[in-house]
Amino acid sequence: MVSLQEAVAYGEAGESLRRELALQASAIRHAHWGETITYSRKVFAPLTTMCRDTCGYCTFVKHPDDPGAYIMTPEQVLETARQGEQTGCKELLFSLGEKPEQRYEKAAKALANLGYDSMIDYLAAMCALVLEETSLLPHVNAGTLIDQEIETLKPVSASMGMMLETVSNRLMQPGMPHHQCPDKTPKARLRTLETAGRNKVPFTTGLLIGIGETWAERVEALAAINEAHQRHGHIQEVIIQNFKAKPGIAMADHPEPTLDDMLLTLATARLMLDPSISLQAPPNLSARHAAYLDAGINDWGGISPVTRDFINPERPWPQLDGLAEACAEKGLTLQERLTVYPAYLTADGFVASPVAARARAMTRQDGLAVSQALEQILEGAA
Repeated sequence: MVSLQEAVAYGEAGESLRRELALQASAIRHAHWGETITYSRKVFAPLTTMCRDTCGYCTFVKHPDDPGAYIMTPEQVLETARQGEQTGCKELLFSLGEKPEQRYEKAAKALANLGYDSMIDYLAAMCALVLEETSLLPHVNAGTLIDQEIETLKPVSASMGMMLETVSNRLMQPGMPHHQCPDKTPKARLRTLETAGRNKVPFTTGLLIGIGETWAERVEALAAINEAHQRHGHIQEVIIQNFKAKPGIAMADHPEPTLDDMLLTLATARLMLDPSISLQAPPNLSARHAAYLDAGINDWGGISPVTRDFINPERPWPQLDGLAEACAEKGLTLQERLTVYPAYLTADGFVASPVAARARAMTRQDGLAVSQALEQILEGAA
């Protein structure tokens, strides 16, 4: 693994060094992950669009007075879950705004009407409902969490996640994307990484690049993630996500990171992070996502045959046959995984016993998912 000092210097890398870094990153991917590129077949449940944060790049969050503000009912959660079941999904991803009831009276009342005081308690109840009524594995993206909240969620989820995004306090200043966003302080998000580690939670985190951070701040965030993993061994995957400008957001005119910027960040991440950490980049946020395979990624993240990407609704998911073909062209094989990676299914204490038993029943001998849908695609391409 390269040092933070070395990685900072990569920000000035010319074309020749960038190619060399990509080759080194791909070699690490090959040594640890072989020639397999994975994805998770999932259905998305946007539990609430309300949030106490107002990030400058977000279109998901709605003010409680907006017609698009809601909390999903249990019936809606089950309907979404069953649609996922019918199309071969194994994961249900709960995405939601952070603690809206702590800022807005309307959000608190809507939650009370469902019989709950906190969004975390309602989320836990919906995870339990999914486990009771369907065959799916819940994964929760609930933002910053304290010990008590993780203790509430762990028995009813297979894995959890929260994007670190950045460690830049500059981005909290007026006019910057995280201004007046209490859950986006680097201190709060780093604390959550530590809390998840202490509680042995298989955890997903990552960076959102191109929102105003410097290269040095970007690699400092990667170093912070890796340090947390070295202490606790709980970071199962890191996502490198590129900012996308959209109409109606505060950053509508902000420039997007280039493909070269993404490739350098991916290669640097692979070189900085422990090889056991899966490296992921979302394929729907770039038309040239196949190039990511040359920069050391081993995973495409969650792809849904049912629901759109609610965070980037204008960006449709790629077809699996296209991803499989892109992998095959580079001598790689696309395979389906579960929301919890194989190593954490066998590690002591990381997944609650009933959830782990369900997950193991969905896996092959190597810990990846049994996937009839993908097998049919691969057989058709043969």
